[in-house]
Amino acid sequence: MQHKRLGRSAIVVSDICMGTMTFGSQADEATAFRVLDRCLEAGINFYDTAENYPVPPREEWAGLTEEIFGRWLRTKNRDAVIVATKVCGPSHGWIKGSQRAGMTAVDRHNIIRAVEASLTRLQTDYIDLYQTHWPDHDTAYDETMEVLDELIRAGKVRVVGCSNENAWGLMKSLAAAERLGTARYQTIQNNFSLNNRRFEDELANICRREGVSLIPYSPLAGGVLSGKYNDGGRPEGARFTRYLELGGRQAVMAARFINEKSMASTAAFGRIAEEAGMSPVTLATAWSKQHDFVASTIVGVTREDQLPDILAAADVTLSPEVMKAIDQVTKTHLYPMG
Repeated sequence: MQHKRLGRSAIVVSDICMGTMTFGSQADEATAFRVLDRCLEAGINFYDTAENYPVPPREEWAGLTEEIFGRWLRTKNRDAVIVATKVCGPSHGWIKGSQRAGMTAVDRHNIIRAVEASLTRLQTDYIDLYQTHWPDHDTAYDETMEVLDELIRAGKVRVVGCSNENAWGLMKSLAAAERLGTARYQTIQNNFSLNNRRFEDELANICRREGVSLIPYSPLAGGVLSGKYNDGGRPEGARFTRYLELGGRQAVMAARFINEKSMASTAAFGRIAEEAGMSPVTLATAWSKQHDFVASTIVGVTREDQLPDILAAADVTLSPEVMKAIDQVTKTHLYPMG
């Protein structure tokens, strides 16, 4: 397992991170513990959760994933585990936070309440990486950055990051931090995969120039790149099978991941993986890791048997020929997720 710094911080993490958003919904506590133990044994020291997990968000599930992770964490050497969690963004838009009766935001009131609750659920006195889960571009970044800085000074948080942010918002936050003399975002957690390379358009350049690390989520494009949805497949219990059944916002999201262009590119990547002698899961995970602006790639599972192909990517460096073949698929099927 390789290790990289989070931005310009002192925190060094494994270049594979285990995400936990299915713990408490698709994966029960016993399964979660087995997955987490196996990841730790494999050398993964970085784990990502959120107050809004598990997904899809439900008020009755609010904080359950952090509670499960906290019960596991208390049995481990705390210094050996890098813990990341998130405060919900505003609930007046696309996503409604599961916490605080859906009245969430990234203001002082919400951030203070959120971090105290997360510390309790996680059974720890500090959080290594604290992130805003999604932004509010109509709210001044000054208040957000100031209160996050206060959490660092209080010793409750080590470094801070953002998630689901765009180029304007990331630069706005960095400028605010510089002007105010506060802590800055060291990381950005955005969707990035073989089927969604939009991060490379603008944000990758900001990360390189400003010393911010991407910790990409959904490197398998929500499981699509595994091939399980190929040829119209709808595996029982799979995320987008469930989302299509739920309808509404979830069905709209599923259509972004599963469509004619995304399935065509997924099939092409599957052929590249076969020719390279590895699974599509290993290929997709290794490709995500193989970028200079990426610190750690966030993966997720619902079962233990999904781990081997992911962990196999730890020792894989894709050849120039494979990378060139991947780029050609991208040119042929440009922006399959829109």
